Formats: sequence, structure tokens, C-alpha cells
Amino acid sequence: MTRSEFLNRRSGPSRALAIRIARHWRPSHAPRRGLLAFLGPGLITGASDDDPSGIATYSQVGAQFGYGLAWVMLFSYPLMAATQEISARIGRVTGHGIASNIRMHYPAWLLRAIVGLLLVANIINLGADLGAMGDALHLMTGGPARVYVIVFAFICSALEIFVRYERYVSILKWGTLSLFAYVATVVVVKVPWGQVVRDTVMPSFLWERDYIVAIVAVLGTTISPYLFFWQASEEAEDEHEHERMGARPLTLAPEQARTEIHRIRLDTYVGMGFSNLISLFIIITTAATLNAHGVTNIQTSSQAAEALRPIAGVFTFAAFAAGIIGTGMLAVPVLAGSAAYALGEALGWSIGLARQPLDAKAFYGTIAAATLIGILINFVDLDPIKALFWSAVLNGVVAVPLMIVMMIMTMQPKVMGAFTLPPLLRVMGWLSTAVMMAAVAIMFWTW
Repeated sequence: MTRSEFLNRRSGPSRALAIRIARHWRPSHAPRRGLLAFLGPGLITGASDDDPSGIATYSQVGAQFGYGLAWVMLFSYPLMAATQEISARIGRVTGHGIASNIRMHYPAWLLRAIVGLLLVANIINLGADLGAMGDALHLMTGGPARVYVIVFAFICSALEIFVRYERYVSILKWGTLSLFAYVATVVVVKVPWGQVVRDTVMPSFLWERDYIVAIVAVLGTTISPYLFFWQASEEAEDEHEHERMGARPLTLAPEQARTEIHRIRLDTYVGMGFSNLISLFIIITTAATLNAHGVTNIQTSSQAAEALRPIAGVFTFAAFAAGIIGTGMLAVPVLAGSAAYALGEALGWSIGLARQPLDAKAFYGTIAAATLIGILINFVDLDPIKALFWSAVLNGVVAVPLMIVMMIMTMQPKVMGAFTLPPLLRVMGWLSTAVMMAAVAIMFWTW
């Protein structure tokens, strides 16, 4: 049953449920105006892309190739932004997430395959991020890293499950400030900015296996399926959460389209720009320090932080390690939440972070279960590097067919009504899909 259906019921259990959820949604203050009011799902999605696993990728790229791959962040920005705008449009136009739309319009086997692979990839990634957070705090303060893993997992889950939706979104927005740790590191270290600018805007390409694999790794990190599901579902959630103030899916309220699509574009392009800028700063920091001193083999984000200590000083080390913890606190809930949204939408559950736990037991149970398995990954004899490798493989396997389905979906009036993709966004969407298809093919070719 949809939210609109049960809110319109006037008696019985549905009425009681509607009252409970309405209380859970009630804002504590009047809506704020200004830029922050326009930034939400896109900003949070972009920031969560710079998770500890992503930091490890960018650190390895900077350590191994110096500034030679800085151009990839500039190249990937329009592709990433276009893909995320398409995801956001699906949620806001239809009022449903990606998995719900696949369930309603496409074969069940396709839905099961995509959601199943997404769940496995998300949980592996979540476990790796928790491990990196525990290792980072261990480097800063000492103590048992595995205990820290449990503490971080508990905090992330408790906030996501029990904090009121409006307040939780505000926490996630403020959590994006943790990425400024990497602005601090790039300010402190000595950077040859002339060379950085040249390598970013005038790239050179090397036909070497490691170089090509590094490009594929960066693309796979910036354009990732869990980001698609999260932003689409959060757009739908925000629409439902503001239903009492007149918000409706754009297929039912086309008069809202101009304002909402403008907001989505601003939110998405600012969020993805912020994400890629921070990624670039991580590459620059490790290139200016680790690569410049001959340290070229970095496997994890905590290794990068530890390697910075003797080279760049205690402040850079501490800022880098603190950034790992901060970004992990943002990314772990997004990974668990996107898995819960995808599974819940696929199975027709009551879903949404705006619901109280008792009103969406399976949805919140999935968040808790995914986080628990993520903890267990850190207590078994599983190589974190191999785990991340297989997570990247699964993400690549999911990304290509999912992006194709999203492109077909957003070009069909039966799904999007009058709001099918405009020509430029359609071209960028198919270009992003082709680039990811090539990246996955290269990934398998280099095995």
C-alpha cells in the first residue's frame, strides 16, 4: 500500500498507522530557505562516494602515478553527474525508486539479478569501510581496531534506524564537512600546482596495463550502482515526506516540474562536483608526498594515512585518518540504506527512513543485517584487498545492465510520462553507459 493510499483512509488500523507516521514526519521547525535547502540527496550521495574504499583507490592512483591520472576526475565528472541526475529524475518523477520501477515494468529475473548482486557488493564494501575506519582510529589512538569496528557499526545503524528522518538528513548533510579534511591536507603539503593543472587539463595516456587498470578503478569508484539506488530512493522519500506540503510525483503534478528539476540539477551537480574535487585532492596529496618520496604501493586508506606520517608530518597524517572515519560514517549508512531500499522495493515492503522502525520492520532489519554482516567480515580470515576487488567486479557487472535499463526506462513515457530525458542528458547518459561498458570489458581483459 502506498503512503497516499493509507493516508487517505479514514478508519481502522490504517488510520492509526497514518497518525504514527505523520508524527514521525512532523518537522521541528519551518523549512529553511537558501542553498542548503536545495542540497540534499545529491550532496549526500556525492560525499558518500568518497568512502574509505574510494580513498584507498585514489591514494593508490596518486602514489603510483603521481599527478598523471588527475585528468580522470575532470573526465568522469560530467559522466557521473549525468548518471546521478538520471537516477534522481527517476525517483522524483515517478515517486518510486529504481527497484520499484524495474519491478513494475520489467521482468522479475532482471530485478532479482540486479538486486542480488547489489546486496553482495554493498555488504562487502560496507565491511571494508568499517575495517578501514577501525584501522584509522587505531592508528590515531591505539586500542583494538575490531572493537572500533563494532562501535562505528552500532553508531551508524542506531542513527539511521532511530533518528527522525528530517534530523537524520541534517546529520548526513553536516557529515559531508568531514571531507574538508582532505582540503586541509592539500593545503599543508607542498604541491607543484602548475604541473597539477597541466596534467589535469592536458592529459597524457600510457598504453600500460597498470595505468589502464587504474583508470578503470577510478571510473568504477565514481560511477557505482549503490549511488544510483540511494539518490533515486531518497528523491522519492523526500517527495513523500513533503506530501503534506503539496509535493507529488511529477507525473501527477507537472506544474512542480520546473522548480524540482532545477533543484535536482543544482543538488546533483554541486554534490558530484564536491565529490570529484575531494577525490582530486586525495590524489594530489598522495602524489605530492608518497609518490614524490618513492612510496608507490598503497593497498588501503589506512596504509596511506600511516605512510603520510613520516613524510608529511603528524597534522597531515591525523587529518587524513580523521577523514577516513568521517567519510565512513557517511558512507556506511548509504551502503546499508541503498541495499535496504533496493530489496524492500523489489519485494514490495513498507520502506523509508521516514517510517518508524515498527512500521517498516523488514526494511530496518535489512539495514541492521547488512551492517552486522559487514562487522563479521572483519572477524573472518578474509583478505580485505581481495574483498574490495570482488566488490568492484560485482559493481561493474551490475552497473552496465542497470545503466542500460535506466536509460531505456527514462526514455519511455509509460514510466516517465511527459518527463522523458531531454536530448543532451540522453546523450550523456548513453555516453556514460558506453564508458562503463568499456571499463568493465577492460577489467575482465586484464585478469
